[in-house]
Amino acid sequence: MEICTKWNVPAYGVGHVVKFEVSAEYLAQFEVKNVGGPIHDELWIPAENLKEFNANIKGKIQLIGTYQ
Repeated sequence: MEICTKWNVPAYGVGHVVKFEVSAEYLAQFEVKNVGGPIHDELWIPAENLKEFNANIKGKIQLIGTYQ
């Protein structure tokens, strides 16, 4: 939520936090990078992999919060 509230809201006026499940086997091919602090690790998935990434989402995407 910190990235959403401290980066996205000031830049765009709104930020959304979502939760979803993706196969760990599929995600293992991507590199984890740190983006601004010891607690901000994220997977870097190239944009050209978006269709394949979306196909690997399991179940529904849940909206956890919207911040303004």
